Amino acid sequence: MINSTKNEKTIGITGASGALGKELTKLFRQKGYKVIGFTHSKTNYEINLESPNEWIKWECGKESSLKKQLEKIDILILNHGIYDLSRENSNYENSIEINALSKFKFLNLFEDIALSNDSLIKKEIWINTSEAEILPALNPSYEISKSLIGQLVSFKKNLLDKNTKKKLIIKKIILGPFKSELNPIGIMSPKFVSKKIYDLANSKNYLVIISPNPLTYILFPLKEFFNFLYCQIIYNYKS
Repeated sequence: MINSTKNEKTIGITGASGALGKELTKLFRQKGYKVIGFTHSKTNYEINLESPNEWIKWECGKESSLKKQLEKIDILILNHGIYDLSRENSNYENSIEINALSKFKFLNLFEDIALSNDSLIKKEIWINTSEAEILPALNPSYEISKSLIGQLVSFKKNLLDKNTKKKLIIKKIILGPFKSELNPIGIMSPKFVSKKIYDLANSKNYLVIISPNPLTYILFPLKEFFNFLYCQIIYNYKS
């Protein structure tokens, strides 16, 4: 949670070179945080007042190599992803790898780091998913990958043990369509979305929903509630 100790905290943002990543970076820098930006791009990015304090290049599938960099981070925002409309089989593989499995690897790695952390300040990880978890996005591969990461995060959150809960906070960010290179016809602006993320993530709520669609505010809490019940039933049965 964002609080008065902000100047002591470091924010990590994946997809930092994208539209939303840039706006999140600007906002956190303006608020006085140190920002580490993770990017796939091979371009050499400049360091200025609106950029991350530090850039780190990485590749999907090699998340474990980032352990040392992630150890310095207090709040990790998983914001990377693709929206590929091609019909190639590789499109599904890439979407699942980048939008879902990569984020889950980050989550597991950051959990391990949090458990080995001796600080009294909890680590936080915010996972950017999408309405496409359960609502149409006119892109089957995108919908499948978002549904997968959504379920993985829900199960992970519901099955955390007491010790892990003392060390790690998980937040799921459900976003509606916003303008970016991936979605030029998005309704919301990245600047608006970044401000809402900053404001809402300061609450104790696990779900952070930002969408112009009123159905999202009804369906997603219901989905998470039934996931919670399911996990409780399974856990109690096995116990």
